[in-house]
Amino acid sequence: MSINEPAAVGAPPGVAHPKTIKSFVRRAGRTTTGQAKAFADLGPLFLLPYTAAPLDASAAFGRAAPLILEIGFGMGEATAHIAGVRPGDNFLCCEVHEPGVGALLKRIGEHGLTNIRILAHDAVEVIDHMLPAACLDGVHIFFPDPWHKLKHNKRRLIQPPLVARLAARLKPGGYLHCATDWQPYAEQMLDVLGAEIRLANTASGYADKPDYRPLTKFENRGLKLGHGVWDLVFRRV
Repeated sequence: MSINEPAAVGAPPGVAHPKTIKSFVRRAGRTTTGQAKAFADLGPLFLLPYTAAPLDASAAFGRAAPLILEIGFGMGEATAHIAGVRPGDNFLCCEVHEPGVGALLKRIGEHGLTNIRILAHDAVEVIDHMLPAACLDGVHIFFPDPWHKLKHNKRRLIQPPLVARLAARLKPGGYLHCATDWQPYAEQMLDVLGAEIRLANTASGYADKPDYRPLTKFENRGLKLGHGVWDLVFRRV
């Protein structure tokens, strides 16, 4: 997942696009035939429209259950796995990369998942306009764009304003789980999350990888090459 360009899906009338934080950059990519079929067949069931009104999660999922927000799911490999091993939770997933949305829809169909809903829109606007205070039981942000160059560090997603937004929308006891394979970004995440007074670290530094988060093919390749992966899990106090 990456950050910082306007969303492709327009805001409703009267809702301006913020000029500061964005949760992504536009990426090139082609939608496959299988992904296009998943859009046609499953999109009406699992894609939610972006609106300016607070989300009725029980209506959107057809049940009341713990609500987990995922920001930027890439091609949906980890998302589908986690939804499968945690069937009692509802997963609200934000991603604007069309092939990625199509890929997750395809995985939903292949695995018979019913506990995922997708918003193909900028997550920051979703947070600001659709998610009221204390509505989330968890947040997942896995491998956001690290923006390696120092001059681009300000484009990183994990910054105090976004973390403050997320902390406000977590229920007491709710968690924020971030993961990265770029050590300087992990250090920044640890500093930013640690500075948010409404969050407490569940570990003395970096956390062990929770069992529900799978190792992706990309991550496995990196580990074989000696690259590190850092998980951070903070809870709302």
